[in-house]
Amino acid sequence: MKNINKRSSILIFGFGNPGRQDDGLGIALVDRLEPLDLPSCTFEQNYQLNAEDALLIADYDIVIFADASVAVASVALTEIEPSHEIGFTTHAMHPSSVVGLCNELYSKFPKCYLLEMRGFEWEMKEGLSEEAEVVLREATEMILSKLEKGIFTPSV
Repeated sequence: MKNINKRSSILIFGFGNPGRQDDGLGIALVDRLEPLDLPSCTFEQNYQLNAEDALLIADYDIVIFADASVAVASVALTEIEPSHEIGFTTHAMHPSSVVGLCNELYSKFPKCYLLEMRGFEWEMKEGLSEEAEVVLREATEMILSKLEKGIFTPSV
């Protein structure tokens, strides 16, 4: 992959619960990409996003949050606008809240994206469904293609 933008640092942050089948898509994406040793890319994964992740993302030019979703047909990548209403639930924070905290607390403004991957099965069971495996391949190819083309560039 020769055209990867080496001027920016990129964090790919997968989150979800691999013990709930397709909820683990974000983590599965990181597991698939990390061994490729992509230039300028760092990888992180967790069950959920927390307030502390605002400090983590402050060190990067670009952050791609990867998660399972039922709100998309297959794979969707959208730029995240920071939320200045920091909302917590008993489960997790939304990526836009993490970005808002990063902006507010650290005066850092990474360009952030949410990669949503369609999940189909959510039972208490390890392993992705066959449908989610197809979505994971599509998401992996999308990210690799965008990295190769230099699509991810930092905000100016």
